[in-house]
Amino acid sequence: MSGILYQIYPRSFQDSDGDGVGDLRGVIQRLPYLVELGVNALWLSPIFPSPMEDFGYDISDYTGIDPLFGTFADFDALIAAAHECGLKVILDLVPNHTSDQHPWFIESRSSKTNPKRDWYIWRDPSGEGGPPNNWLSEFGGSSWEFDAQTGQYYYHAFLRSQPDLNWRNPAVRRAMHDAMRFWLRRGVDGFRVDVMWHLIKDEHLRDNPPNPDFVQGQQPYQQLIPLYSTDRPEVHGVVAELRQAIEEFDNRVLIGEIYLPPQKLVAYYGRDLGGAQLPFNFALISTPWNARAVAKLIDDYEAALPPGAWPNWVLGNHDRQRIASRVDGDQARVAAMLLLTLRGTPTLYYGDEIGMPQVDVQPDQVRDPWEKNLPGLGVGRDGCRTPMQWDSTPQAGFSTGALWLPLSPNSALENVATERQDPASILSLYQALIRLRRARPELALGTYKPVSAADDLLMFEREHHDRRALVALNFGQEPVSYETNRLRGRIVLSTFMDRRDEVVDGRLALRGSEGLVVEPLG
Repeated sequence: MSGILYQIYPRSFQDSDGDGVGDLRGVIQRLPYLVELGVNALWLSPIFPSPMEDFGYDISDYTGIDPLFGTFADFDALIAAAHECGLKVILDLVPNHTSDQHPWFIESRSSKTNPKRDWYIWRDPSGEGGPPNNWLSEFGGSSWEFDAQTGQYYYHAFLRSQPDLNWRNPAVRRAMHDAMRFWLRRGVDGFRVDVMWHLIKDEHLRDNPPNPDFVQGQQPYQQLIPLYSTDRPEVHGVVAELRQAIEEFDNRVLIGEIYLPPQKLVAYYGRDLGGAQLPFNFALISTPWNARAVAKLIDDYEAALPPGAWPNWVLGNHDRQRIASRVDGDQARVAAMLLLTLRGTPTLYYGDEIGMPQVDVQPDQVRDPWEKNLPGLGVGRDGCRTPMQWDSTPQAGFSTGALWLPLSPNSALENVATERQDPASILSLYQALIRLRRARPELALGTYKPVSAADDLLMFEREHHDRRALVALNFGQEPVSYETNRLRGRIVLSTFMDRRDEVVDGRLALRGSEGLVVEPLG
């Protein structure tokens, strides 16, 4: 739990066969890099058979491998190679919905009397002949799709080709638990569960209330508060059953994707911590990037955690703008130090460690269905899913074929090969932070104690038994200092990769956009 997760978007990590799309053999090829970086586990976005309308998050077979990514032999080879390297492998499980090409849905759609009809959420039209209620799809429009063959609507929280499963049906739960066991027996070390807070919907399908804070220009989905379509009280029983399936195997982990504020998020740890071991905390992605806002977030989250719960932090993923483009200049280095020194499990998103930016994908290159459904609103996710930049060659060492998404214009400079040679690169910083975290129990396991959050300066201490570390982060562009006669220490790491062993006595000075880890003396 104290290790470091590394998310791989398989389409974009490494292509081994020249088709321009990443694959499992490509991941195997790059395992030495993950070992060199120092992470403990890799999480793969979906690799299951899929029509790829939502690039793998529309699954047509929960116990298969899509040929685009390889074969079961490739998968087994990956598990074996990763474990030999000391790396855990976590799969992305998408239990909320399937593809409309899944055999379960094909059966469910065939007639109202089919045994699998109740595996999905079907309802008659409203009295006016329209959708059963006012619920909206996150990808735009109504979340109800009319099926002319049977005269009913089915519910989809996302694309119309992604019908939601009915998790109130015990047969659905058993089928998904069996799918989990299939992969656990094959050697996977756990699952990241997609949209966990969506799994159960209101039994009476009541209308969602209007959002009084909605303003024109926001995503249409935000017109309503999803009170009855997400985060229902019954969902915690579902999560507890997922955890029970995990607990049938030794040393496995259940991670939940949950976009909720900390006060609600922590409920997904479950009663007596029998829920998800790590309900993902995405709050850093949306919190304003300033010292006071981040300090308040940390304090609120730490205060909300139930006794015994282990925190976690995320700065980026396949759905959100890259951190290097969300903050200014060297603040990406400050973000790295924050992520890797906070109490809890950090998750890195592939490429963030080399400072990969959000790529500007031109309209004729757009692949993301969300962007195609809602053009002009800035919801497109292609820009954070572009190929990993390994070297300065024209295809960045990712592939020999035409790439499925374009590279960053700066890929010739911002890549693993180039940054490996630069002791002051952001990659070198990530490696140094990870080494420091692994070498110092106070950073991996210690308690969190706030010290200061004044103006642009955020400071906190980590302590484990008799070991302490002070972390100071300047969220501003101008130099700042902190003075106290109780401060005496030695700098062990600066985000600029200099100042090592500099002694601090009474006054700690930071340059603009600098972070420091200080070892107290005496």
